[in-house]
Amino acid sequence: MSFFKRLKEKITQQTDSVTEKFKNGLEKTRTSFTGKMNDLVARYRKVDEDFFEELEEILIGADVGVATVMDLIDELKMEVKRRNVQDPKEVQAIISEKLVEIYEAGEEDLSELNMQKDDLTVILFVGVNGVGKTTTIGKLAHKFKQEGKSVLMAAGDTFRAGAIEQLEVWGERVGVNVVKQSAGSDPAAVMYDAIQAARARQADVLLCDTAGRLQNKVNLMKELEKVKRVIEREIPGAPHEVLLVLDATTGQNAMSQAKTFSEATNVTGIVLTKLDGTAKGGIVLAIRNELRLPVKFVGLGEKMDDLQQFDSEQYVYGLFANMVEAEEQTE
Repeated sequence: MSFFKRLKEKITQQTDSVTEKFKNGLEKTRTSFTGKMNDLVARYRKVDEDFFEELEEILIGADVGVATVMDLIDELKMEVKRRNVQDPKEVQAIISEKLVEIYEAGEEDLSELNMQKDDLTVILFVGVNGVGKTTTIGKLAHKFKQEGKSVLMAAGDTFRAGAIEQLEVWGERVGVNVVKQSAGSDPAAVMYDAIQAARARQADVLLCDTAGRLQNKVNLMKELEKVKRVIEREIPGAPHEVLLVLDATTGQNAMSQAKTFSEATNVTGIVLTKLDGTAKGGIVLAIRNELRLPVKFVGLGEKMDDLQQFDSEQYVYGLFANMVEAEEQTE
């Protein structure tokens, strides 16, 4: 059975709506990537060094990341040799197979959150302004509410004008209370209040917003470390997740943000927003392979339920859907 067929069988065990979201959300990347792949395959009669060189350029153009592309090309060359593949068309299925392998790297349940059973789970959100951090918190609050959990949000971005109000709007929209102080107040003090409130209300989940930039001379990373220390002091072992929110449309710039924040706050996972708005969806693989960080959620649209838990097989299907369906039609 071909890899594409196995992939289709595996994802059809999940709900069609999830498959549709990944397929629609990755349309820009797929159109660009598949178009270039089809063109490449049509121009070559055999798989040779020139073929691999052009393939390398296509993958780098999709923001898969130079280091990841080099690893991938090396593995592809070995696999093509091992299977004695001559037809360039057959390479497409091997690429999709290797992309899943690169992402999972022998680990399972990468996108699962570290939820505390019968206790408060604290999730800290970090990232620069404008990446969709507050919207992500609102959408995750909605997701947890739908699962029957009791949720509270902490307005720790006290520096950006309108940030507290923005979180409150989301709170009203999804029916979740927001713990806040006045603009410009100490974010660590907000976190302290929020933890006490979450305990008093026996909440299941506390979602904590933080600043993406500071107006004063205080170093942002030092401020985030302080916030984290206060949370740890009040709840040993917390925060249980530190999710870095990145905007997929910024491509390699998102990678440098990830490196900076990882050094300061011990990031446990990535939320990649606006994946539907870029033709460079390969950034998912670069993040996983080069930073060793799992992508926990991806933004695949504007709707409340368009923030989806990441699934590497759904992602690869979203990239190669046209080819999977073409293979089905030829059978």
